[in-house]
Amino acid sequence: MLALPLWIFMCFSLGLAQDLDANGYLVYCPCMGRFGNQADHFLGALAFSKALNRTLILPPWVEYRKGEMRSIQVPFDTYFDVETLQTYHRIILMADFMKEFAPTVWPEEKRVSFCYMERKSIQKKENANPGCHAKEGNPFGPFWDTFQIDFIDSEFYGPLLFDVHHSNMAEKWNERYPPSLWPVLAFTGAPASFPVQKENRELHAYLKWNQKYRDAAAKFIKNTLPKGAFLGIHLRNGIDWVRACDHIRDSQQLFASPQCLGYTNEKGNLYPELCMPSKELIIRQIKRLIKNVKQDHPKNEIRSIFVASDANHMIAELNSALQRMNISAFRLPDDNPHLDLAILGMSNHFIGNCISSYSAFVKRERDVKGFPSYFWAYPKEKERQHMKVHEEL
Repeated sequence: MLALPLWIFMCFSLGLAQDLDANGYLVYCPCMGRFGNQADHFLGALAFSKALNRTLILPPWVEYRKGEMRSIQVPFDTYFDVETLQTYHRIILMADFMKEFAPTVWPEEKRVSFCYMERKSIQKKENANPGCHAKEGNPFGPFWDTFQIDFIDSEFYGPLLFDVHHSNMAEKWNERYPPSLWPVLAFTGAPASFPVQKENRELHAYLKWNQKYRDAAAKFIKNTLPKGAFLGIHLRNGIDWVRACDHIRDSQQLFASPQCLGYTNEKGNLYPELCMPSKELIIRQIKRLIKNVKQDHPKNEIRSIFVASDANHMIAELNSALQRMNISAFRLPDDNPHLDLAILGMSNHFIGNCISSYSAFVKRERDVKGFPSYFWAYPKEKERQHMKVHEEL
């Protein structure tokens, strides 16, 4: 008979064994980018934890507020339904894990941070030991500080990788880090790729808005938008995005671009309009879609447009351009990017930015529901015209 690890015996003695996962736990800091990037990483981490058969500790979402020097950690279930995730794999909120299990399963003297290789220290200490330096910088420090977590050592897991779909990588992880010796794997960053791996996109089916956001989205649609079908659009046009689009000329892929170009560019290459469409193109494409919907679905025409944006919502321009069609544009009265997402996911039609991970979130949700989605300037208008002629022939 195999001897059980000491930490399991301790949990038995404390009455925690019934809920304890002897297969171990996995936790990480969602420390790259804002919500769209973190959502991509989450799907990868969910697939990774299931492949290793470890309970995924749900990290809070890392947010950045104006005037705040340190990141804000928002509990995972502030936005999403935890019960739906449980139908796919074992999960536990980070606050619950730290309160109920960490003192026994992951005591302070056993907390080791994982990274692929040495992460250079930003503090420039003399004779500093190689390590992950998991708490240096923002949001790394504030994230772990939220739960009073300090690390006593670092573990370099290279050359192991996170792709568990094309090899026996999960088996290699469990051989090197058995849960009996490593009950908790704590990663400096997400154990996942960005953008989300193609094989993990379908896991979005388990990422469901909680009741609060579903109700708020439905209430806005019912009380604010005219009765009938509506088009949801995402306009990414802030100054930071303008600068990001400058990288188009030097890249084969950028951010979430595989969602329309394919993961190996099998559906095309980057071009400027894909990242930053002009106002004229936006209005032209909206009008074209409205006419197509009217022709294909005469009993469910588009009656309004809902706009989500990080900067310019173009409400005045859209209302002016669509006045003759008797269609008006709307936005939330106050900035609320998560509610924006929930509403976009419910729209009858959606046009998003192919490069944006924020649009990618909406696209995955709509794919799960079977709702139609499109991208600005895709395909290119010349290619679109050629396709139309070809179809007519």
